[in-house]
Amino acid sequence: MPPVVNGDDPSAAVAQLIKDNSVMVFSKSTCPFCVKMKTVFKQNRIDFTAVEFDTMGPMGADMQKALHDLSGQKSVPNLFINGKHIGSIDSLEDSKFSEGIQKLINEGTLFATNNTEHDFDLVVIGGGSGGLSCAKEAARLGLNVACLDFVKPSPPGTTWGLGGTCVNVGCIPKKLMHQASILGEGLKDAKEYGWNVPDNVTHDWAKMVENIQAHVKSLAWAYKVQLREKKVKYLNELGAFLGPNKLELTNKKGVKREISATNFVVSVGGRPNYPDIPGAKEYGITSDDLFSLDYHPGSTLIIGASYISLECAGFLKGVGIDVTVMVRSILLRGFDQQIANKIGDYMENDCNINFIRPCVPTKIEQIEAGEPGSPGKLRVTGKYNDGTEYTNEFNTVLFAVGRTADTDGLNLPSVGVKTGSSKKIIGDEADCSNISNIFAIGDVLENRPELTPMAILAGKLLGRRIAGSSKMLTDYNLVPTTVFTPIEYGVCGYSEEDAIEKFGKDSIEVYHSGLWPLEWTVAHRPENVCYAKLIVNVKDDERIVGFHYLGPNAGEATQGFAGMMKLKATKADMENVVGIHPTCSEIFTTMNITKSSGNDAGASGC
Repeated sequence: MPPVVNGDDPSAAVAQLIKDNSVMVFSKSTCPFCVKMKTVFKQNRIDFTAVEFDTMGPMGADMQKALHDLSGQKSVPNLFINGKHIGSIDSLEDSKFSEGIQKLINEGTLFATNNTEHDFDLVVIGGGSGGLSCAKEAARLGLNVACLDFVKPSPPGTTWGLGGTCVNVGCIPKKLMHQASILGEGLKDAKEYGWNVPDNVTHDWAKMVENIQAHVKSLAWAYKVQLREKKVKYLNELGAFLGPNKLELTNKKGVKREISATNFVVSVGGRPNYPDIPGAKEYGITSDDLFSLDYHPGSTLIIGASYISLECAGFLKGVGIDVTVMVRSILLRGFDQQIANKIGDYMENDCNINFIRPCVPTKIEQIEAGEPGSPGKLRVTGKYNDGTEYTNEFNTVLFAVGRTADTDGLNLPSVGVKTGSSKKIIGDEADCSNISNIFAIGDVLENRPELTPMAILAGKLLGRRIAGSSKMLTDYNLVPTTVFTPIEYGVCGYSEEDAIEKFGKDSIEVYHSGLWPLEWTVAHRPENVCYAKLIVNVKDDERIVGFHYLGPNAGEATQGFAGMMKLKATKADMENVVGIHPTCSEIFTTMNITKSSGNDAGASGC
């Protein structure tokens, strides 16, 4: 939308536009040099305001004359940044205009705060995916930025490097161990496809962990290099607020010092919970420990039914480990419950994972201590809903019973930052806390998707807003994700339960179908465990409000369809897409059975 030019005084109008806009381009719509300048700003994700003199009639000509009087430049484009006259493209060497703009950014000419009061323009507290994204983007735009990252050991003593949960103890090692499990399943399938696979193929836990950890450490090193290249000061110290502009830092030797900053971004993420029962922290582990475990875990009990629990159970079973899952209430809380139960049925019936439910643990006791390179033996006692006692012995007990924001050590009360459930920071639509210079992103922020790509995007956009290059807010709606259980689950939008609650039962229709992947036919895998459904709002032209896919390569299948949903796709739009055959994803272009019809939606072929 073009800026509004008020009044009939050209000189005053020009002066006001320069004052009100950080990046002001005086332009003509037919000028190729003007188009080039505006394109460069778009490519650099820099918000700018442009007025097109040739579209404004006599007022445009008068304003161009007034601009000439002010700047001494008659031609367009004519650029002002933060009130400073930069000039035309040739002011930054015509053919290297893009490099010239980047040079201004790097030198801080574009968005420098001219801050002399504090040590830094911005301090990011937390070196996870979101924090790194925010720090690098703000530094790219000319701010003086520091990024703090300090990993407190887990109760068993596990620690790691830069990169946060996802890189070190989350998405990356999880997906790689899931891949190990998939390869194991592939060996079984390979026999049906003619491969002479030995019957006694075994898995080497230590080799898998060694190779995965080598990759993880390489990523952490790469992040350090990136921070140095982006001129972000990396501080391996623990930060706590002393005031709205001051932090106390503590290094690994316990030495303390103070730094100050104009703005702060809290992106410390969360850490796994332990139940308040005897022996939990003494003998149990969490996902913080599993991915670097230097011994084979042996018979494993996983307590909880979150996606972390079911994903870990799936890949552990897939590499040959005896796994039991203790379910305290329901599977995959917050996800579509029809899909959640299908996942549970598949894991129990087809993967032979033992589910104990509903049951809660009451104590963990050590029977035998572990030796170097091997686990010990633990006795677990629990209680079923009806009061019956449960007891069994395992080598390893892993807790996956939720996470709490890692905000305790930040001394947030000293600056008045409000927190909500699970100690998360309460933020507004711009990810700002109730304190105007303290922001938050990622898992530490209340009512935000706990997803790495979400934090990366939010961090990048927040970095731009703090630097002043953009006002764009993060869109937290229609965020796709995948649960990497043995049968993968991709989702974007509402669950069936939430769609009914949001739009009303009469507004919702569900199109669904079972499917049998072609690759599964020769391998004699089950016919109707894979499943797809679209939830549509019939009162809004059958707009798709929920996408659910249960089957192979769910993340890859879901990503593209999520883009369609962002563009407000309808069921008719989906039908107009030509499916790729033979794939699982093509079912979304052809499904026509509704739940309300009561017709059988089972797979009728591959």
